[in-house]
Amino acid sequence: MKLIVQIPCLNEERTLPETVAAIPRRIAGIDQVEILVIDDGSTDRTAEVAREIGVDHVLVNLGNLGLARAFRRGLDACLHLGADIIVNTDGDNQYAGADIAKLVQPILDGAAEIVVGDRRTGSRRDFSYLKRFLQWLGSRVVRQLSGVDIPDAVSGFRAISRDAALRINVVTSFSYTTEMILQAGKKDMAIASVPIATNPVYRKSRLFRSTGGFIARQLITIIRIYAMYQPLRVFLYIGAALLVAGLLPIGRFLVFFAAGEGVGHLQSLVLGGVLVLMGFISGLVGLVADLINFNRQLIEITLEKTRRLELGEAAFPADEPGGGHRMAPKV
Repeated sequence: MKLIVQIPCLNEERTLPETVAAIPRRIAGIDQVEILVIDDGSTDRTAEVAREIGVDHVLVNLGNLGLARAFRRGLDACLHLGADIIVNTDGDNQYAGADIAKLVQPILDGAAEIVVGDRRTGSRRDFSYLKRFLQWLGSRVVRQLSGVDIPDAVSGFRAISRDAALRINVVTSFSYTTEMILQAGKKDMAIASVPIATNPVYRKSRLFRSTGGFIARQLITIIRIYAMYQPLRVFLYIGAALLVAGLLPIGRFLVFFAAGEGVGHLQSLVLGGVLVLMGFISGLVGLVADLINFNRQLIEITLEKTRRLELGEAAFPADEPGGGHRMAPKV
C-alpha cells in the first residue's frame, strides 16, 4: 500500500522544510510513504528547497496555474506514480502532519473513499467571528446541496483513495475543495471527516485578496457545479419563480379588467405574459440541460475507463451513470 502526500506550493521556500519534516514516513497499514511537491510557478527557490530536503518527487509548473489546476496535476502525477492513497496538504504548514495517520485510517478501514480534515473552525480563537460564521455558513450550504455532512468543507487537508481520484474531475481553476465534495456527493462516494490539529498561521492566504472576493468565487463555483449535476432542478426552480412572478401582474390586470378598468392596465398583462413565457422557456432549457447532463455522465465514465487503461488497470463499467462503485486497492 503506497501513500503519496502531495503539497501544492507557491513561494513556500520558508515553510516547506517544516511542512515536510512533520510528515510521518511510517504509518500503520501503509508500506510506503512518498512526498510530491507541485511548484505552481514559484518565483523563489521552492523547487530547489524541495529537492534539498529530500522530497521524493517535484513537479514544476512553468507558470502559475492556480490552486485547483495544481491540485489536479498532482492527482494525475500521484496516480501515475502508483499511489493507493493520496493526501493533500498545504505548503504553509497550516495542517499538522502527524494527523495524516488519522486522515487515512477510514480509507484503510474501507469506511470512506474521501476523508476531509476538520479544523473545528467554530472553536478557533485565531479566526474572527465573521470568518467562523462564513465557514459555518459555507459548509452548511455545501451540506444541503451535496447531501454530505462535512463540517469543514473548505479544508484542504484531505485523503483520497485511488478509486476516488480516478473518478473526480476538477474543472474549476479557483479552489477544488467545495467542488470535490459536491461531485463526490452526487456520485454517491463515501465521504468522512476527522478532527485535526492546526499550526499557527504565519501569513495570510494567497488564494484570495479579500473575504468578499473569496465568497463570490466560491458561490460561483458552487452554483456552477450544482447546476452541472442538477440542471433540471435548477432551471425548474428558475422557471417556477418566473411563472409566479408573471402570474402576479396578470392577476392584477384581471382584477382591474373585472372592474371595467382593464384598458388602462394592459402593461401588467404584457409584463406578466413575458414573465410566464420566460418561465416556460426556462423549463424547456432545463429539459435540454438534463439530457446534456446524461451525456456528461457517459463522458465521465469513458474518461474513467481511459484513465484506468492508461495506468494499466482493468477498465470495468460503472454500475450506472453517476453510480458509486469500489475497486480493491493494490497490495
